[in-house]
Amino acid sequence: MHRTTGKASAALALAAVLALSACGGSGGSDVAADEKQTLTVWAMGTEGEKLGDVAAAYQKKNPHITVKVTPVGWDVAHQKLVSAAAAGKLPDVTQMGSTFMGEFAELGVLEPVDTAKFKKDDFFAAAWDGNVVDGKAYGVPWYTEARVLYYRTDLAQQAGITKPPATWAELSALATAYQKQADTTWGISLQPYNLDAWQNWLPFFYSAGGELTKDGKPALDSEAAVTALKEYGTYFDKGLAKKSVQPGYDVVKDFGNGSVPMFLSGPWQSTNIAENQPELKGKWAAAPLPAGDSSTSWAGGSSLVISKDSKHKAAAADFVAHLSEPATQADWYERTTDLPANKAAWDQGKLATDPMAKVFRTQLESAKAIPALAKWAEIGSKIDEAIESVTQGKATPEQAAKKMQSETAPLVG
Repeated sequence: MHRTTGKASAALALAAVLALSACGGSGGSDVAADEKQTLTVWAMGTEGEKLGDVAAAYQKKNPHITVKVTPVGWDVAHQKLVSAAAAGKLPDVTQMGSTFMGEFAELGVLEPVDTAKFKKDDFFAAAWDGNVVDGKAYGVPWYTEARVLYYRTDLAQQAGITKPPATWAELSALATAYQKQADTTWGISLQPYNLDAWQNWLPFFYSAGGELTKDGKPALDSEAAVTALKEYGTYFDKGLAKKSVQPGYDVVKDFGNGSVPMFLSGPWQSTNIAENQPELKGKWAAAPLPAGDSSTSWAGGSSLVISKDSKHKAAAADFVAHLSEPATQADWYERTTDLPANKAAWDQGKLATDPMAKVFRTQLESAKAIPALAKWAEIGSKIDEAIESVTQGKATPEQAAKKMQSETAPLVG
């Protein structure tokens, strides 16, 4: 999951809409899937670096199609997509970060998914649902992710605890035990403020039974929101989590030196720990999120979308279908460690036997989507502000939830 780090997406989106109304679509007939043609594809970050090899293998089996992959950095992806959409020049296929989907679907630049070709039930529900706007899917899930609990098993044993926490009460007890019995500086790392603090808080909210929206309106002043803010805030009130962290803070470094024995994060951290903290081998584990009413993460990741202006929609759909096949997704995991969105891929290769993969599969089965909201960047910022007000003691959970609701209401719908 990725999102723009700026706060100007609404203005940029408006500029795109105005430009689109002036220039319109490209027109012309679509090229048949079996005709000679070139597909243009944008992919971001590591995926952009790795996709060329997969595309080359695809071309060998489909010599009439040339796949031109352009890598795009996540730091410029949003701006580049907005500019291309405004000019009617999106590539045939684009990797779309989960929190971008609502904005670009609203712009009317994406082709709806052919649900006769792509079946919802083949994918994790949350990965699919994050692409749906007004009942229509606009992206095919490519890879997905969830948040789980990373914890130091050696320090837990030193504190007299031999199993992962299964509930919020057990999570708090373990954080306390780490400090008191294992002499750690902190009990857990949670984001107290700054951009994307919502990523740490949302698992508490979803696990309390919360929904971001209900009946087309935000639902951020609910009992679940207050409960989640209160629970989240206790870690800072009790001195179990840092009230201040710098942007770019590397939690894995402190996880390695033992000052921070627990944190919530996604699948990439397992590789990060193995590569950068090799001395921790056998001293840590990952577990499903401790439960409030449930153990529920939000689902991130990326989907593949087809431009509404593409003249190669049939071939584009075939390429997307290839990338979403179980065998291709299992191979993609071997190349990138991206978790497959297609559930059948998890029965193949390393995914079928890897204990770490089992933890994430369990979490993905119960995960919820972030609704595809056009102004998610602004909504996320308002949630970040509410979190900060609670963790810094500036507002009660009730006050923060009420303000969060009123400030997001104009941004939803």
